[in-house]
Amino acid sequence: MNDWQNRVDAVWADETLTPGDVIERIDALSSERPEDDAVALFERAGARDSAGVEDEAEVLYRRALALGLDDERRTRATIQLASTIRNLGKTAEALAMLRAEYEREPRGPLHDAAAAFYALALVSSGESERAASIALQALAPHLPRYTRSVTGYAREIADDRV
Repeated sequence: MNDWQNRVDAVWADETLTPGDVIERIDALSSERPEDDAVALFERAGARDSAGVEDEAEVLYRRALALGLDDERRTRATIQLASTIRNLGKTAEALAMLRAEYEREPRGPLHDAAAAFYALALVSSGESERAASIALQALAPHLPRYTRSVTGYAREIADDRV
């Protein structure tokens, strides 16, 4: 799968391709894999998602997740699906998915990405203060100074909302 994944990664890295070209090339590469290959479905979903064909992406993400992905791709697929369905107006479902992902592994490599998309979904649901709290808590560890202060203020915002 490494050669196959390297070729997929090359498609994603090629900035000269149009969104339609990306879909076409990812689909061609996916045709090399079995029909129910979760990774190929995930890549096809991502191509459609980035091209703005979110209704098709949603179906493919759900199928890939149902078939099972490795932990990193499962996290990515969850975040990407939740973002997609938020854009499709399914904010409550997106919030539930992103909250679960955000709370699942606080020290995971994609935790900050989950936080960012969770914050976006919170804004979409009218919970801007909670969104600010989540975003600031994700940002705080990356600050060269004031980490403790920003974390404390972010928690205060969250506590005031409870």
